[in-house]
Amino acid sequence: MSLKYSSKINKIRTFALSLIFIGIAVMYVGIIFKANVWVMTIFMLLGFLFIIASTIVYFWIGMLSTKTVQVKCPTCGKTTKILGRVDLCMYCREPLTLDPNLEGLEFDEKYNSKTNKS
Repeated sequence: MSLKYSSKINKIRTFALSLIFIGIAVMYVGIIFKANVWVMTIFMLLGFLFIIASTIVYFWIGMLSTKTVQVKCPTCGKTTKILGRVDLCMYCREPLTLDPNLEGLEFDEKYNSKTNKS
């Protein structure tokens, strides 16, 4: 199993966190232009929009997280959430599936796409 995979919920949370850091960085760039009020205001508003987008993403993944299936990981024994047909344990990265047709197959995120129903 490759280390490039992580659980889908953690990927979305990481994206939302990166939006916060990008927003703060854009606001700091705005401080460089404090001699020109309009440019500084544009950067501050743009940074604020990144942070608002992060809030929306966090809210969306929170709502999506309530509709996931909770299972006990057979490897680490912790309760984790499955989003889609296949997912990884949030703690030990064990491939998990509830689809009996996918049991024993090599983990691949393509199994979650609507076009791949093998």
